[in-house]
Amino acid sequence: MLTSLHNPLIKEIRKLRQGKVSELALLEGTNLIEAACLANCPLETVCYSQNWQQKNPELWLSLSQLAQRLELVDLDLLSSLATTVNPDGVIATIRKSQLVRTVPANLQLGLVLENIQDPGNLGTIMRTALACEVDCLFLSKNCARFDQPKVLRSSVGACFQLACQSCEDLVTTVKFYQAQGLQVVATTPGAQKLYWELDLRQPTLLLLGNEAAGLSQELIQIADQSVRLPLSPAVESLNVAITSAILLYERQRQQNS
Repeated sequence: MLTSLHNPLIKEIRKLRQGKVSELALLEGTNLIEAACLANCPLETVCYSQNWQQKNPELWLSLSQLAQRLELVDLDLLSSLATTVNPDGVIATIRKSQLVRTVPANLQLGLVLENIQDPGNLGTIMRTALACEVDCLFLSKNCARFDQPKVLRSSVGACFQLACQSCEDLVTTVKFYQAQGLQVVATTPGAQKLYWELDLRQPTLLLLGNEAAGLSQELIQIADQSVRLPLSPAVESLNVAITSAILLYERQRQQNS
């Protein structure tokens, strides 16, 4: 059992918890770690409590075959390592390289996110994107990192299957796919066209900005189309994760009609 606070493994996990640079990402909770097993993602280290092991014997057996190292720890130590308030008894580390998926060569649907800073929103968008068969998420450099613990947790396993790409220059990335024939659609509150009036059956990049500032003018200006969601005057904007879900499911509706 790991009891020393000076153990190198403990130091590494604490570095992750504090958001410091590392080659590893932190996975927390039974659901997320079970999703990693289902996706057959090799894990580095799994720390678990005795009570958790007794409740999850089959998952523990899967982890013993998938992880390089398993460590039984007391719950107090595990709680000090986790970012959640009440961890359910298991955390793990994974190499960030295991979270990288190749962007499909024949891109049909991409979601471009500019300055989405809330990790919970980003994780939720990732989960919805996977459900709606998005080929890739393109993130601006000021977005929350897709390998942050809360993003991974909120994605509920989508992080192991969805391609995500951090872009130094989002405008250049959008122009690249635009030149390949994808229509570029910006979401702006001042657009004349409502989202359901647009043909989303063709290869498309959907552009979403953060709730406070919206999309930058640079991205709006290069878009082929701009759309908005109808809102009551009493509401200034919708949560960006909800907006993305509405747009993505509208595309599915059109594809299936």
